[in-house]
Amino acid sequence: MSFDPDRPYSLHPQVALRRERFGALAYHYGNRRLTFLKAPTLVALVRSLAEHPSARSAVEIEIPDAARPAHLAALERLAASGMLCERPAGSDPAADR
Repeated sequence: MSFDPDRPYSLHPQVALRRERFGALAYHYGNRRLTFLKAPTLVALVRSLAEHPSARSAVEIEIPDAARPAHLAALERLAASGMLCERPAGSDPAADR
């Protein structure tokens, strides 16, 4: 399944974020993948995904205009690597917290 920014996403339940000076480390306990999130704005965006009805709406609210394309591309890569998962359509964003 490909990333669709108009769908709801959240951090995968098997992923832990560890804050670092450069941003954060994301570790997936299921597939043992380690990913560096190299921007604090990306870390904040990933943490807030479950609070928004779609990835695109999260980006539009959390990220300045000029940085939106790069952040959407980063979310696409994170989804492809299994760090993010799609929430069921119509799910309550607060239920994922």
